[in-house]
Amino acid sequence: MIHEKLKSFPKGFLWGSASAAYQIEGAWNEDGKGVSNWDQFVRIPGKTFKATTGDVAVDHYHRYQEDVRLMAEMGLKAYRFSVSWARIYPKGKGEINEKGIEFYHQLINELIKNKIEPILTIYHWDLPQALQDEYGGWESRQIVEDFTNYAVTLYKQFGDRVKYWVSLNEQNIFTSMGYKTAQHPPGLKDEKLSYQVNHHANLANASAIKEFRQYVPDGKIGPSFAYSPAYAATSKPEDILAAENAEEFNSHWWMDVYAWGTYPEAAWNYLEEKGLTPKLEEGDLELLKEGKPDFMGVNYYQTTTFESNPLDGVSEGRMNTTGKKGTSGERGIPGLFKTVKNENLERTNWDWNIDPTGLRIGLRRITSRYQLPILISENGLGEYDKLEEGDIVNDDYRIAYLQTHLKAVQEAISDGVNMLGYCTWSFTDLLSWLNGFQKRYGFVYVNQYEEGEHDLRRIKKKSYFWYKDVIAQNGANL
Repeated sequence: MIHEKLKSFPKGFLWGSASAAYQIEGAWNEDGKGVSNWDQFVRIPGKTFKATTGDVAVDHYHRYQEDVRLMAEMGLKAYRFSVSWARIYPKGKGEINEKGIEFYHQLINELIKNKIEPILTIYHWDLPQALQDEYGGWESRQIVEDFTNYAVTLYKQFGDRVKYWVSLNEQNIFTSMGYKTAQHPPGLKDEKLSYQVNHHANLANASAIKEFRQYVPDGKIGPSFAYSPAYAATSKPEDILAAENAEEFNSHWWMDVYAWGTYPEAAWNYLEEKGLTPKLEEGDLELLKEGKPDFMGVNYYQTTTFESNPLDGVSEGRMNTTGKKGTSGERGIPGLFKTVKNENLERTNWDWNIDPTGLRIGLRRITSRYQLPILISENGLGEYDKLEEGDIVNDDYRIAYLQTHLKAVQEAISDGVNMLGYCTWSFTDLLSWLNGFQKRYGFVYVNQYEEGEHDLRRIKKKSYFWYKDVIAQNGANL
């Protein structure tokens, strides 16, 4: 639909930005912090760009006051950050590390002092390695109890001041890349195990949300899902069916469980025929239904286009982690779907489609299917940024990306979508997991690289001042 006039962004809209503990904090072995799965995984040769680690990252642990000051100068209304589980429980459970708790108390208090709403992510991929060693981490049902205990500890410590919570970040990514493609820890390729791991994560998510009601009754909580809406490559019915398959297996498989506590039937039936369904125990489905979220968190970067894939067709493809445009490969599941390049869209140097209209489509699909408010917990552009003479970074391409995506959000609001807020990825530059420091997302340039010693100076990019103006006008200038 084309609106003659767009609705305004709601009053109190959370104009935010986001980060993750492993990607920014550093201080990987300081003040009693335990070893995480990522601390160990990045030390395996060939896993990350130029063997980059998060040992220092961008040193937010020691520089959080400077970073919050920069947020305050921008006028940021919300900041989404994650807590490092191993910083709270070095062994994943047992004795609490008081210095770890104190760090997050200080960060939260600093945010509130500067009128910035804290949005706390309980889990953003960094599992205490002790739990992986003890019982396989997410591979065991024991994780449900330990994760719930960890979450309750955070509720008790921070629930008086933190009212927006994200339970699990991108469960679809850490389960598939950890257990199907081996690109994330623990680096396994076991499809059946991946579905069991995912079921345990669903139970942990539901259990944590159920307990949240008791400890933070005036708060809101939901998972953040990495949503890539599916398009059909053509109007051929078989391609439309392939896109339906992709939406079912890549999206509904997670969001249906979050919203309704049930697995989608067509996907379950297919996996049952293949012998891949997770083992359910008595009480599981009841628990899943008790974990209904207050909102759906959405991490949106791109849409994906699909066509039919024969039984002897394409399976694993190549992922571009180098920033060399055109090096990704098509992927699929034989008999279900395969990806194809969408010639109607521009792509980044990492071969990610740039599609603001796809965001609007995705927001509408979630609204129609689940009737939940939506928090965009991540949206941003990872690119090469050049620091020019005089400490200038002209990232007009990032401004264009964010401006068009925010316009799509405003169009979705005009369509009737209930939007809580919008968090860019990210506030400062950070470690981009497999991509090192070359792939930059922030409003604030950090003088950090894969090689050599660097001073970690914070430098405001052109996009910093643009977003500051957007916030000041509540999006009226888009």
